[in-house]
Amino acid sequence: MQIPAPDAHQCVIGVAIALPSHYAAQVRAVREAAGDPLAEVVPPHITLLPPTAVDLDSLDEVMRHLRNVAAGTSPFEVRLDEVGTFRPVSPVVYLGLRSGAEECDRLQVRVRDRRGPLARSLSFPFHPHVTLAHEVAEDGLDTAARKGADLTMDFTVTELHLYRHRSRPAGHGGGRCSASEGSWDVVAAFAFGGSLAPDASTDTAAPAVPVPPTAPAVSA
Repeated sequence: MQIPAPDAHQCVIGVAIALPSHYAAQVRAVREAAGDPLAEVVPPHITLLPPTAVDLDSLDEVMRHLRNVAAGTSPFEVRLDEVGTFRPVSPVVYLGLRSGAEECDRLQVRVRDRRGPLARSLSFPFHPHVTLAHEVAEDGLDTAARKGADLTMDFTVTELHLYRHRSRPAGHGGGRCSASEGSWDVVAAFAFGGSLAPDASTDTAAPAVPVPPTAPAVSA
């Protein structure tokens, strides 16, 4: 995963569904067994919006937009138990969704609404998943696939999370950096409301729940 390099007036954010802590621990263990350096850098999640550079001045609008998206979303069930890979296109092994994929797709479309502040195209078709190994040697990918075959995860999705990337120190050069360079902070969690908020710019939508910036996260 590559992180876009923001200019002086931008930051990099992502939107994702976080895994419950007991399932997240299982995924971290698989990534560690595969020799994946992102095991402790990127907490397990289902990406809804990949790393995206946005203007700092637009963050309030982004928050309102995500609050409204969440307010119009009902909780849904997810089951992950299907190991897959993006090889040879990309060196990734993942755990796929047996159920909940359509709901994730509808949710990410709303997050990236062309009329909203997070409108953007994707480099690849949306494919909801949880990464088990990323950009490691072939034997590491095989290890992840083997251990991932033992995983089954069932949970109810009740919120989405906004993350912000804390970039590497200045002076590293280059226009992009890898996911292991820097960290991710949870900015807010947006609880699903089950009905559409009347106006994303008003205060009638369900409030975002601040999350202490202690957990890194997002999109690999």
